[in-house]
Amino acid sequence: MAENSGPRTVLAPYSLAVIMERVRLADRWATERWEAKGVVRDEAPAGTAGRVIVEDERLTQMLFPGFLLKLHADEAEGYLYNITSPSPKVFVMWRMEDGTARPESLSVSYHEGARWMDSEECVGGVALPPDLLAWIGEFAAAHYQPAPKKKVRYASSKDKGVASRRDGSA
Repeated sequence: MAENSGPRTVLAPYSLAVIMERVRLADRWATERWEAKGVVRDEAPAGTAGRVIVEDERLTQMLFPGFLLKLHADEAEGYLYNITSPSPKVFVMWRMEDGTARPESLSVSYHEGARWMDSEECVGGVALPPDLLAWIGEFAAAHYQPAPKKKVRYASSKDKGVASRRDGSA
């Protein structure tokens, strides 16, 4: 494993488009539910706005193009956790704007996805395109550095090598 080889931040080989889905609900508490449904290779020209790709009385799917996936060296551990999981994901952070859920950012780091969720952002995990798996793996392997081992702390210098208990017995 190479240590700190290559650039610290890289862009995906192609841009992505996010598919967001709205489902109408027959519920007294909510009239609709939005969620991220997938990411696909972006074929739209730069600057293209989001557009409806599927619409019927029950659901609407919208395609939002123009997202670049960036990998950062300090997130290498999060990338490894993701790509070695049973179902690797792209985490989509989205916000409501004028009644429409609009994607804001993408990540393939478990750590970053968890931070977004902890800060109460709207986040969805969708399947990672298989052709990005090797690219992410190479970057993560080149930049991953395990956390240094922590020294064992003892209650006092007299206790070195002996675990102490509250009752004073060893």
